[in-house]
Amino acid sequence: MMRHLISAADLTRDEAVLILDTAEEMARVADRPIKKLPTLRGRTICNLFFEDSTRTRISFEAAEKRLSADVINFAAKGSSVSKGESLKDTAQTLEAMGVDAVVIRHSASGAPYRLATSGWIDAPVINAGDGTHQHPTQALLDAFTMRRRLVGRDAGLGQDLAGKRITLVGDVLHSRVARSNVDLLHTLGAEVTLVAPPTLVPVGVETWPCEVSYDLDNVLPKSDAVMMLRVQRERMNAAFFPTEREYSRRYGLDGERMAKMPEHAIVMHPGPMVRGMEITAEVADSDRCTVVEQVTNGVSIRMAVLYLLLGGNEAAAAHPSPTTTLERGATRRPSATEESK
Repeated sequence: MMRHLISAADLTRDEAVLILDTAEEMARVADRPIKKLPTLRGRTICNLFFEDSTRTRISFEAAEKRLSADVINFAAKGSSVSKGESLKDTAQTLEAMGVDAVVIRHSASGAPYRLATSGWIDAPVINAGDGTHQHPTQALLDAFTMRRRLVGRDAGLGQDLAGKRITLVGDVLHSRVARSNVDLLHTLGAEVTLVAPPTLVPVGVETWPCEVSYDLDNVLPKSDAVMMLRVQRERMNAAFFPTEREYSRRYGLDGERMAKMPEHAIVMHPGPMVRGMEITAEVADSDRCTVVEQVTNGVSIRMAVLYLLLGGNEAAAAHPSPTTTLERGATRRPSATEESK
């Protein structure tokens, strides 16, 4: 297993499958009366968020606490960063505190890579989203959800997504989720199609390992999973489409369009959803929509990533089933001190 997780493109097929399989083991912890493992007891993890986030930060924090790690939450607002402190100074402060891993979210593309390769800090770095570049754990939780729904919870162990047809719809230009998913899904053997207005398709997309279409209705009948992307107005500095109504008419997913999908096909969204524009309430609240599952699966995936990065070779050696290592901590009766935490 690699030392850092900066980009979904860095993962090999075997590494990605190892993370997905480990997440299946982690998911079992949520079904237990005591939802904690002692795996990372004594380790300190810092959530270094320079950009606002709710789902991702809480998901990482939940994952860290379920692995019994000590957690430091750092938000740029109200910190020394707002007074002009640089990323280097912040990193060196964390190094002086002896943190064992850093989860970083930053509005500048490349910030996590800079942190991981600068030598400022000697700890694994996990990218929780950087600019319009990458969001690897989001892609992993999406792939985990797809594998569970399209292959099966138990049947999927050790398997990838070979032959599955995945469609990503919407604001591809500003979406780090789209970039991460295209990279990871290609690595896992899936066939990916991007559907978006021409103005929201990135320059150079022809070099991406995917197809591009501008006709959603034509692609839906051939899709095993359809992921609707949020229109990221906060990143837009121009008008990329005429009106919200026009966007919804051509690229929104409603009940009529969902009916064109194969019966087994699922609808996904990385959140937060803009109901009525990208996706109607009828679709968002249907049994085929996996938005809530994706949030749940995000905790399992992030537990798996932390476990593998901080567990080192011992954790990776447990592939394909790290059950023994996990069960040793999960089934051991906690001490009174542990129960009181």
